[in-house]
Amino acid sequence: MSFSAVSSQRLYQQVADQVAGLIRSGNLNSGMRLPPERDLAKQLGVSRPTLREALIALEIAGLVEVRMGSGVYVQAGSSSRSPVLDAGCGPFEILTARKAVEGETAALAALNRNPSSMSRIDKAWHAHKAAVQNKQFGYSEDRNFHLAIAQACANPLLLAIVEGLWEHMGAPMTDRLGQLSQFPTKIRTNIADHLLVKDRIAAGDVEGARAAMHEHITHVEGFFMDDNIASDDRKGQRVKPKQKGEKHEIF
Repeated sequence: MSFSAVSSQRLYQQVADQVAGLIRSGNLNSGMRLPPERDLAKQLGVSRPTLREALIALEIAGLVEVRMGSGVYVQAGSSSRSPVLDAGCGPFEILTARKAVEGETAALAALNRNPSSMSRIDKAWHAHKAAVQNKQFGYSEDRNFHLAIAQACANPLLLAIVEGLWEHMGAPMTDRLGQLSQFPTKIRTNIADHLLVKDRIAAGDVEGARAAMHEHITHVEGFFMDDNIASDDRKGQRVKPKQKGEKHEIF
């Protein structure tokens, strides 16, 4: 009797490896434009979020290039490059976890709110808004707002979990998706979403706070899947490129 090895790869990693194999075999030549996302996802039998994660992993590995306003192209010399490495949790996997956890932290923050916790949340929201108004990405301020909500739960374990999720949010794949989706509509929506979450918590509206956080993260998922990431529609509407070592605002 013989057994086959069980693959522990994430689905996006399997997709990335398949595309990488086609590049290395010469079936996808340097400079070739890959099919549109919807078509490619259908051919591979995966969801578009999974495909987008795979494409970002391929870009980080130097095998493809995502060109704003054009599409995804095979990089020159990519056939001789190293295999695609497992980049860890995919961005949409992280967002799903955040929706589950941070929806509850918002609800508990509303339940356990007090003047001190509301002061921290309010201060964090104004700091994030000020950063955006100064045309900064505000990644740290964004993170601090969500951590202030988790801290308001009065549960150190939940705070540690949220801190861990935000560590994943700073990973290369999620950071790259944040870079590709940096347009003003997203940034304005983030600030408005945060204000709604803050107001629901301040009002002690447990269900409202949970729903507002879920809606906020759903908006982020939508921006990460925006069809215009690789189209001309956003040309000229980008915020300035990040400085070396600076994270992109993700949510």
